[in-house]
Amino acid sequence: MDSSLQTLLADITDRGGYDRHEEAARALHQVLEVLGSHLVGDDRTDLARLLPEQCGPVLTGSEPASEPLTPTAFIDAVAQRGNDEAADARRAVNAVLAALAALADDALLRRILIQLPPGHAGLFGRIDPV
Repeated sequence: MDSSLQTLLADITDRGGYDRHEEAARALHQVLEVLGSHLVGDDRTDLARLLPEQCGPVLTGSEPASEPLTPTAFIDAVAQRGNDEAADARRAVNAVLAALAALADDALLRRILIQLPPGHAGLFGRIDPV
């Protein structure tokens, strides 16, 4: 495992209160799959470039979603991916998206949030852009 992936997993482990990096890795994979299906174009590829090498294809390889998801539906989609309870999925979403927000600069994060329906900023630990 490369050091950038170890660093990202340590951040997610800490933010999510996970006991092991394997739990953080599972959360990361599930959230990236759902997020990737809701981002298009340069925003998706720019975010993928910031991620460890192993994570970029998970984000960019997701099939495009047929319709946008509300924040609650986003959490539900993550829960369905892992057959998890909603509370566990919310913990995964909050930990992973906050870690991604820490990697992205404000301009990229703003572009990402504009692609998502209102309310997603809170999942990233931010407020909605104006």
